[in-house]
Amino acid sequence: MAEIRVSKVEQGQTKITNVPIAVTPEGFWCCPSPVGFQKTLKSQNAPNKPKSSTTPPKSNVQKKQIPLTEKNPTTAPIKPAATSDDERIFTPDNPGIGAPIIPERPPRPKVEHVPRKVAIEFGEPGTSDMKVIMLGKQGYCVKLRVHKKVLLENSSFFTEKFSQQELGLSCLEIDDCKDAEIYIETVGLMYCKEMKQRLIKQSVSRVLHILKVAELLGFNSCILSCLEYLEAVPWVDKDEEEKVVSSVLRLQGEGIGVTPVLKRISSDVSNSPNDTISHIMDLVLKSNDERSRREMKSIVLKLLRENNSLPSYADSADVFNETVYLSCKNCLDSLLLLFKRAAEPEPTDRPTESTEPVVKQITLEADNLSWLLEILADRQAADEYARIWATQQELATLHSKLPIVSRYHVSNITARLFVGIGKGELLPVKDTRRLLLQTWLQPLINDYSWLQHGGRSFDRKVVEEGIGRTILTLPLEDQQSILLAWLGSFLKAGDNCPNLQRAFEVWWRRTFIRPYADIQVNVLQSDISMPSKQ
Repeated sequence: MAEIRVSKVEQGQTKITNVPIAVTPEGFWCCPSPVGFQKTLKSQNAPNKPKSSTTPPKSNVQKKQIPLTEKNPTTAPIKPAATSDDERIFTPDNPGIGAPIIPERPPRPKVEHVPRKVAIEFGEPGTSDMKVIMLGKQGYCVKLRVHKKVLLENSSFFTEKFSQQELGLSCLEIDDCKDAEIYIETVGLMYCKEMKQRLIKQSVSRVLHILKVAELLGFNSCILSCLEYLEAVPWVDKDEEEKVVSSVLRLQGEGIGVTPVLKRISSDVSNSPNDTISHIMDLVLKSNDERSRREMKSIVLKLLRENNSLPSYADSADVFNETVYLSCKNCLDSLLLLFKRAAEPEPTDRPTESTEPVVKQITLEADNLSWLLEILADRQAADEYARIWATQQELATLHSKLPIVSRYHVSNITARLFVGIGKGELLPVKDTRRLLLQTWLQPLINDYSWLQHGGRSFDRKVVEEGIGRTILTLPLEDQQSILLAWLGSFLKAGDNCPNLQRAFEVWWRRTFIRPYADIQVNVLQSDISMPSKQ
């Protein structure tokens, strides 16, 4: 480990600050960590602290240099001078020389009025022939001792600057430097033979900063190395991915080849996205493992909801909906066959275990149909689903012939349709609503006890509210016939039947109270119109 000493001049006295640096095999001098340079500037800008006693160093005695990070925190901050002659760079071959004895310290000027300067040398000590001075907005000044040949070979920016200046120019300034630390590291990479080895230890965020500076400096080999790094390293989250893509797309606009990096987020294959999604849905619907199927249904449903919010996705909505309805038809056909098998009389010699696969398959198909209904409801395209389900009279007839343990999952589909209509998510026509209630309300009532105890996601209040609202959308005569039929079941079953009392109260008021209100309105209107006729 070698050290850089940054000195300052204050009223004729010289004080030295040690900045720890590391030397690479290529001779590249740099801070050992990303925060090293920042710590140096912070220490120079720290507020003055009183020191209880000062022990003057002994002259003519060499002492081991202590890095800045290991010094006593009570030591007063050191401020570099504006003149370069007072700056010293120490190497392992040139140990530090003690500062002169200072019996008393004069009053210090305020920190903000003292220029902050740091000097760093690249390559072999004492061989540099060029100075690059970076001036930051925060008031700091960084002097880089570099080699003109290296800058010309690697940077089009420096090549252009040198061509605009006089021959023999040995100093170049860069104003308004926002991130001096990244500039220093990027210039240091010009001295590295294997930039990939240097970048492999960095984070994605830091490499993106290096890439931006390399772009400003026209450091093409560094740009390519950064792109190779970004193509290979994982992007850990969405924000990081967006930063990488935006940086890469900016380079693409300038004609720099970035295709390998963009391959991760785009494809040249011309397959329709709907075909891929349909294939995924088909795999999920046919899955045999219950846990993985349930997890993937939840994930796919969430991702499809995100797609629904994209304007570009609306163009292919109709095609996708047709695909979903095709899957619904296949599931319905399979469910009807399973109902027919389960409704067949069982031979006396058939073991009980043989019926378990059928029950499991019925449960699977019912769950698949419920999942497809959720997808269509999210896309506001479930009206046709309600019509198809309302016309399944054969399925509803077989429903009453099956044991309740085999069939009750199917009633979840009916309950979800009623909830959707009650919330306005579905807007089927009047005939569909009436037929849905006539076909499936009684099977739902028959399974209601099992629905309450057989599923964690079943919300009794929400379902009852949906059923009641669906009934109240029908003409008054239909409301009466359905609610009177429900009343007979409710009085027999109690809690094992949906509680539709709120809908019953609304129907009651519409039937028995509103006619009297209408008569009063008619009388009032006739009283108002009589004076006008006179």
